[in-house]
Amino acid sequence: MSFSLGVKENCKPAKKINLMGMPVEKVENFFAELGEKRFRATQILQWIHQKGILDIESMTNFSKPLRRKLISMAEVRPPDIVNCEESTDGTRKWLIQLNGGSCVEAVFIPERSRGTLCVSSQIGCALDCSFCATGKQGFNRDLSASEIIGQVWLACKSLGKFDQNAPQGITNVVMMGMGEPLMNFDNVVDALNIMLDDHGYGLSKRRVTLSTAGVIPAIDKLGDVSDVSLAISLHAPNDELRNELVPINRKYPLGGLVSSAKKYLNKMPDNRRKITIEYTLIDNINDRGHHAHELADLLKELPCKINLIPFNPFYGTQYKRVTNCAMYRFRDILQQHGYTVTIRTTRGDDIAAACGQLAGQVNDKTRRQERYKQKFSDEQPVRMML
Repeated sequence: MSFSLGVKENCKPAKKINLMGMPVEKVENFFAELGEKRFRATQILQWIHQKGILDIESMTNFSKPLRRKLISMAEVRPPDIVNCEESTDGTRKWLIQLNGGSCVEAVFIPERSRGTLCVSSQIGCALDCSFCATGKQGFNRDLSASEIIGQVWLACKSLGKFDQNAPQGITNVVMMGMGEPLMNFDNVVDALNIMLDDHGYGLSKRRVTLSTAGVIPAIDKLGDVSDVSLAISLHAPNDELRNELVPINRKYPLGGLVSSAKKYLNKMPDNRRKITIEYTLIDNINDRGHHAHELADLLKELPCKINLIPFNPFYGTQYKRVTNCAMYRFRDILQQHGYTVTIRTTRGDDIAAACGQLAGQVNDKTRRQERYKQKFSDEQPVRMML
């Protein structure tokens, strides 16, 4: 990757390079083009991601001439927090403004032994899963690597991670926020590399999870460049129902998706890894006993654990939250088939920060948001008459 910064006569100066989202290999190349040693890359990653320093002038192990040169052509700039809400259960949600005016949301979920940060990868979502609030917001664009890792930086800053006496910080990151990560492949991989880098955030590959609705070619490609934990947003045990809930299934149906997940595991450096299957339970839609038996049969050849997620209602949806009775019955059936099953505790729903509720503020290019609002408005009088 070239970082040539020559400026043609009578042309505007080149836009400054944002070092926030560059993994070590790209920063090494950047410094090499400046005639500097490659070890400068690890130094600047430490300043940004471990010490929380954005001001290049404060990076005192660089010479003054190098700092002046860097300031003239580069910057370290995260996006901006415009609002922060805290739930009664301690969950925090940040509304983060990006170039162009749209906003995404990131969520921090504190627990006794860990702190999990949920990160967004797109403004809105290019997919339109029927049970997800993000999809109803439409789609604007992919996030840059700086905007993705910038969410981690902002959360660390807000939580005091860069202070010497920091309280509990981020131990886990999940790419489960707004957007489909594998439809923004290169930028997501760059951000993941910074999360895992010992000179970045130093997170374990087992503690960084990418969740996908099932973009099969990208799953196959991901296994060649990364070994983060993989989660599949499944939500249905057969193609007919999944076509309705997760429309990308029409292009990449379940048989190929399960096969791709198995191939991903085969590329991992150890044989103890498992795929996490995410299954949102919706009342009387996908929560019946026969669905549980069908799911057990579908996954019988895939090393996996299953995470059941009670549906979290949002404005405009007709779906309802699963009953506790149906949820526990579903879990029990899967456990009888020998699966490890967990039920995700709903966190942050009082500030619309729970799974499936993230919406942000999307300057929608697809007009999907407008169509859903009109549809809901048209249906309201009918509902009131029933």
